[in-house]
Amino acid sequence: MKEASEQSNIVNLSQRLDPSSGRGGDLLNAVRSIATRRLQQYIGNMFEHVDDALFDLAEKAENNAAQMHYFDGMREVRKRRPVMERSYLAQVARDLNDFVSGQRTATQNTPPPSLGNAELSLVADNELEESLAITSLIGKNEQRLTRELFAVNQRLSVICGGVKIEDSTNPIGPAVLAQAFRQSMRELSADMRVKLIIYKLFDRYVMASLDELYQEVNAELMRAGVLPQLRHEVVRTGGAAAGATAAAAGATGTEVPATLAADDSEASAELLQTLRTLFGARRAHPTVPLSGMTAGPLPTANELIGALSVLQSQAASVPVASMIASGAANLEITDQVLHLKEQLFSQLGSLRGQRPGQIATIDEDTIDLVGMLFEFILEDRNLPAQMQVLLARLQIPYLKAAILDRKLFAHRQHPARRLLDGLADAAKSWSEESDRDGRLHDTVKSIVDRLLQEFDDDLTIFDRLSAELQQFQESNRRRAELAEQRVAESTRGREKLEQARRRAAREILNRIGDHSLPPLIHGVLSRAWANYLVLTILRKGEESQDFREALRFVDAFIASTKPVRTPDAKRDLRQLLPGIERALRKGLSNVAFQDADIERLLAQLHTYYRQQLGDAAPATEQPQALDATPAPLPIPESIQPIAETMADLEDETANAEPEAAEIAPEVREELEHVKVLKAGTWLEFNTQDEHFERAKLSWISPMSGRYLFVNRRGLKVGDYSPYELATVMADGRARILASNALFDRAMDAIVDRLSHEDGKTTDTE
Repeated sequence: MKEASEQSNIVNLSQRLDPSSGRGGDLLNAVRSIATRRLQQYIGNMFEHVDDALFDLAEKAENNAAQMHYFDGMREVRKRRPVMERSYLAQVARDLNDFVSGQRTATQNTPPPSLGNAELSLVADNELEESLAITSLIGKNEQRLTRELFAVNQRLSVICGGVKIEDSTNPIGPAVLAQAFRQSMRELSADMRVKLIIYKLFDRYVMASLDELYQEVNAELMRAGVLPQLRHEVVRTGGAAAGATAAAAGATGTEVPATLAADDSEASAELLQTLRTLFGARRAHPTVPLSGMTAGPLPTANELIGALSVLQSQAASVPVASMIASGAANLEITDQVLHLKEQLFSQLGSLRGQRPGQIATIDEDTIDLVGMLFEFILEDRNLPAQMQVLLARLQIPYLKAAILDRKLFAHRQHPARRLLDGLADAAKSWSEESDRDGRLHDTVKSIVDRLLQEFDDDLTIFDRLSAELQQFQESNRRRAELAEQRVAESTRGREKLEQARRRAAREILNRIGDHSLPPLIHGVLSRAWANYLVLTILRKGEESQDFREALRFVDAFIASTKPVRTPDAKRDLRQLLPGIERALRKGLSNVAFQDADIERLLAQLHTYYRQQLGDAAPATEQPQALDATPAPLPIPESIQPIAETMADLEDETANAEPEAAEIAPEVREELEHVKVLKAGTWLEFNTQDEHFERAKLSWISPMSGRYLFVNRRGLKVGDYSPYELATVMADGRARILASNALFDRAMDAIVDRLSHEDGKTTDTE
C-alpha cells in the first residue's frame, strides 16, 4: 500500500506536461523566477569582491608592470561593471526564455574554425586561457553538482513533455551559465591575467552557490508534484570537453589516445589539437630519419621514463663548463631534437636489449615539442648567454615531466611551467655587474642541479623549487625596492633643485636684460639673491607670495642702479633703500648668511648708494668706485651661482634636441617604441667596450620626462631623455626585452614555426 501511495505521487515521464499549457508554463516561469533572483544576487556578490581581490594582487605584484595591470583592471571593472552585469543577466534571461519557448540548443565548446598561418599563434594565447578557465570550472561544477543537477534535468524533462534535458541544454546548468558569463566578459578590456582572476571569482561566488539554486528549484518542482520521489544513479562520462575533443578528432580522421583525450578534457583542446594537426603534417613529410632503425615493439611510458632517468643522471654529472666547451649548448636547431632522440633510442636499446624501431606518435610529438621549447631557450635573446646554458640543462627533466603529465603544455599554471617561467624571469635581469656576489647565478644553478639530481617521477618537486625561487626573489625584491626608492627620490630632488635654479636664472636674467649693472649689484643678484630665489621655490613654490615678493625685490634692486640726476629721482631712490635693506636682511638670513657677512654686504651697498646720491662719505670710510669688484661673498656650496646656471642654459639651447621633422627616420621609429614604455620594462644596454648591462625602467620624471633605469639591485644604471634613449636604441646600443612569460613566447614561436613548415610543405606539393 505504501509503495502504491508513493507511486501515485510521482509524475511519470510518460505523462508529459505541455510547456505551453497553463501548468507547464507556470512551472517553467517559477524556475525562471528563482534562477533570475538568485543569479542576480550571486553576480552582484561576485563583483563586490573583485576590487579587493585585484587590490591584494597589486600589492603582492612581483614588479611595477604587473601591479599596473591589476590597477588598470580595477579601474576597468569599476567602469564596466554595470554593463557586464546587465549583459550577463540579459543573456541568462534570453537562455531561459528560449528554453521556455522550446528553443533549446546545446552549449558546448566547439572546435575553432580553420585558421590561416598568420592566425595560428593566436590559438595558443588568450583564447586558450579563457577556454581553459571555462572548461575547467564547467567540468568541476558539473562533477560536484551531479546529484542536484541530475534531478533538475529530470524534472525539467517532465515539464518539457519528455524532451531529454542534459547538462549542456539545461538553461541553469553550469555550462550555459558559464558561457553566458564568458559572453559578458567581452565587455571588459583588460589584461588576460585580470580576466582569469575574475573567472576564478565567478567560480567562487556564482558557480559555488548553484547548489542552493538547484535545491530551491527541486523543492519547488517537488511541491508541484514533479517526480517527488526521484531516485537516481548517475554514471558520468568525460564531460562536454572530452566529447568535443573526440568529435574534433573524428572529424579530422585522427586517432586520439585515451590519455590525451582525458588531458584535453581538463585542459584546452584547441592548442593541443592545433599542435597535433601541425605535427601530423610534419610527420607526413619527414626531413631527417633516425639512424639504425630496426623493427621492435613500441616502448611503454615506463620504459621512456626509465631511459630518460638514466640520461638525466648522466646530464647531472656533466659540469656546465664542460657543456660550454664541448658546444653541447650550441647545436644547430635541427640537431637539438635529433640529438635527444638518438640518445633516447640508444638508451632504450640498452635497457631492453633491442633498439626500438619507433615510438608512439604521442610520445614522438612530446619529444619534438620539448626539444623545440629548449631550442627556443637557446635562441632567446631575452636571456643572457650564461643563463641560457644553465636552463638548457633542464631539457631531459622537462621531457620526463611532459610524458608524466601531458597537461604541461596546456596549463599556464602547471608547476613545471611556472618554475621555468620563474627561472627565466629571474635570469632576464641578470648581469655580472648586478650579481657581483653571484647569489642569483648560484640560486638558478642550484635549482637546475637539484632538478637534475632529485627529480624522479614526483612532480611536486616543481612546486617546492618554485616556492624556494619565489622566496629568494621576494627577499631580493624588498631590498631592491628600497634602493630603487632612494635612487628615485634622489633623482627627483636633484631635478627639483635644477628646475628651481633654471627658473631663478631665467627670472633674474630676463629682468636684467640689456642693463649694464655694477659688479656689486650683479654679484648680489647672481649669487646671494639667486640662492634665496631657489630656496623660496623649493620651500614655498613658484605661486607663493614669498616668491612674488622676491621677484619684486629684483625689479627694485635693478631700478636702484639707474642714474640719479634730478631731485625727484633722488627722492625715489631714498624711498627704495629701506625696503631693499629689509628684503636683503630677510633673504640672506634665510640662506645661511652669517650676520657679519650681511653687515659687510650692506656696508658696501651703503657706500655705493651714497655715491649714487652724491652724499659725502664718512671720513673713516674709503670710497669705492662704481666699477670696483666687491669682496667675494660667502656662498653655500649647495647653491650653484647663477652665472654657471646661465652657461648651462646656453649649452642646453645650443644642444637642444632637433625638431620632429629633423629627426632621422630610424630614431623616429624607435622614439615611438620609447613613448609607450612603462615602468618595469627591462632593457639591455651595451657600451663601447661591449660591456652589457640589463636595467629596468624604474621611473619617468613628470618634470623633465627623463627615463631612470636601475639594475636588479635597485642601483642606478643611467637616465635618458626620450630622444637620447631612442638614439641609443637606433644605434644598436640598447634594446627592449620581452615582458611576457618565456613559455608563452616559446609556444607562439613553436606554433608559428610549425605552421610555416606546413605551408612550405604544401607549396612544394
